[in-house]
Amino acid sequence: MKLFLASGNRHKQKEMQEILSDCEILIPADVGIDFNPEETGATFYENSLIKARALYELVHEPVIADDSGLCVESLGNAPGIYTSRYAGPEFMHGYPDGHKMPQNEQNENLILQLNATGSKNRRCFYVCAMVLLINSERFFVAQETFEGELIDDIKKQAGNGGFGYDPIVYLPQYKKTVAEISAEEKNRISHRGKAARAISDILKNLNKQV
Repeated sequence: MKLFLASGNRHKQKEMQEILSDCEILIPADVGIDFNPEETGATFYENSLIKARALYELVHEPVIADDSGLCVESLGNAPGIYTSRYAGPEFMHGYPDGHKMPQNEQNENLILQLNATGSKNRRCFYVCAMVLLINSERFFVAQETFEGELIDDIKKQAGNGGFGYDPIVYLPQYKKTVAEISAEEKNRISHRGKAARAISDILKNLNKQV
């Protein structure tokens, strides 16, 4: 089955292809579509549905969309839905001109922002809200989380796997950052991996009904 992923992120495409191995996962760029919908939702779920509907209108094929982000408890669950645009405490929603801060700077700024609170609570969690849009009238949703702790010094970042904030999110039970665990292990325990498996189960049930 062919599924379009409402993202321009090749890392996400690779993760989804590994998890949904029975499907062919395409992103808009694979078919020459420039895709950058405005994410105006107030929640991960709302943004995911916005992206799914926007891409469906272009491809008229089943679409998977996810909106994911990192929430830091002591920062009021920021950066949350603004994770990809986060540019430090003064620009939580991103720079006004749309310029994106490099990921390594985002990582360091988030650590410094948490350190500045003086809080000993370094707990954080990823959220993934994933939508499977079959057609304009029918869709399914799965939302999952993945917990860890934010490291206290950018010099402690570790690992070459994953992407985004993965090198600075520490998993006490593994004594590793998210970027240090294998792709297979990450897909098994991560927010996106769990949500994708829930969507996979939905797809299997739908296929049985055909």
